[in-house]
Amino acid sequence: MRIEKWIPIAVVVIIGIIVLSSALYVVDETQQVVITEFGQPVGKPITRAGLYIKKPFIQKVNYFDKRLLVWDGVPTQIPTRDKKYIWVDATARWRIIDPLKFLQSVGSERGAQARLDDIIDSATRDKITSYPLAEIVRNSNREFVTTEVFIQKEEEITNIKKGREAISREILKEAAKLVPQYGIELVDVRIKRLNYVEDVRKKVYTRMISERKRVAEQYRSEGMGKKAEIEGMREKELQKITSEAYKKAEIIKGQADAKATKIYADAFSKDPEFYSFLRTLESYQDTLNEKSIIILTTNSDFYKYIKYISPGKKK
Repeated sequence: MRIEKWIPIAVVVIIGIIVLSSALYVVDETQQVVITEFGQPVGKPITRAGLYIKKPFIQKVNYFDKRLLVWDGVPTQIPTRDKKYIWVDATARWRIIDPLKFLQSVGSERGAQARLDDIIDSATRDKITSYPLAEIVRNSNREFVTTEVFIQKEEEITNIKKGREAISREILKEAAKLVPQYGIELVDVRIKRLNYVEDVRKKVYTRMISERKRVAEQYRSEGMGKKAEIEGMREKELQKITSEAYKKAEIIKGQADAKATKIYADAFSKDPEFYSFLRTLESYQDTLNEKSIIILTTNSDFYKYIKYISPGKKK
């Protein structure tokens, strides 16, 4: 009996909880809300955080983010003004500033992303085709640091009137004019990445390889020239050293011969007859042997010392 008494109360409490949970909703700091009743907006958007009440079961809470949201486009092939086809990959940041208009125009973030695809892609294409590649790649006319491998035309590295940053601002300005009708504020647009299309990229790589080979060949040629120059200098220096050494050796040899001659002269001047006899014997040693036949004459000075050799003694 007691259990049956509490059943209606429990049912009422449960129904009250369900109704209350359907009537109460919370909005945090990162959210904003639009209440709809049977699909139609009711009242003003709620942008302040707090606890709120709505009609249970009839009204629906539509939450929208108050924070910056990311848009990432699909890389698109676009020709520049100088007819160079490139892939352009852009990104943007946006937020919902009018949730009621946003709900009525695009309905959700997915719908907003689709609209931004059209708007930003169109603005990007329009601006990219209006400028040469150098303007899109560079930001200023600061001195361009290059190596011999990356040689660019003079017009590509000078006379940058706007540059990539300014072009990005133009894309943002053009696209920002069209998004307020969707309750959106476009905060920023950036060109995230640029690249040549496949055919052009292959040609660029081929040209880079060819240029590197040319530079390598130039370095090799300069190296061979330097090698020949060094070898020539070495040969010249070697000849100079050899010539100086030979000259010095000849001088020393001449001085030695002169000194030896002087010593001989000083020694033999003391006994000229002995010197004549000694030199004659040296001449005999150089010119005679056991097979020599000697014909003597009475007036021969060369054999004058042989005349006085005793016949009983062997020569």
